[in-house]
Amino acid sequence: MEYNKVCLMFRHEDYALDGIRSALGLAVENMYAYGVVMDKELPAFDDYTKETIEMLRDMEGDILTTVPANIEKSDLTGITLEELGEKLREMTHIIPYGIK
Repeated sequence: MEYNKVCLMFRHEDYALDGIRSALGLAVENMYAYGVVMDKELPAFDDYTKETIEMLRDMEGDILTTVPANIEKSDLTGITLEELGEKLREMTHIIPYGIK
């Protein structure tokens, strides 16, 4: 059985938290779900959002970021644009989430 791999890409901070919850929802539906916070520094996450990310990681998904400040403040997993390009090749679905 082949599983879907989905990457949600967040470029605007207004949609990042909702997108993180959506990634968890996809993981619950037996998909490998990843989120990527691109080019935006987010405020530190609250406990609820941190717990959501931990549950996503328990289901073999993750929230990645291209911004080093998000790694330090919110314990997101860092990724370079080159690594992101390689990871996107593995995905069955790529979703630009909440573009303004």
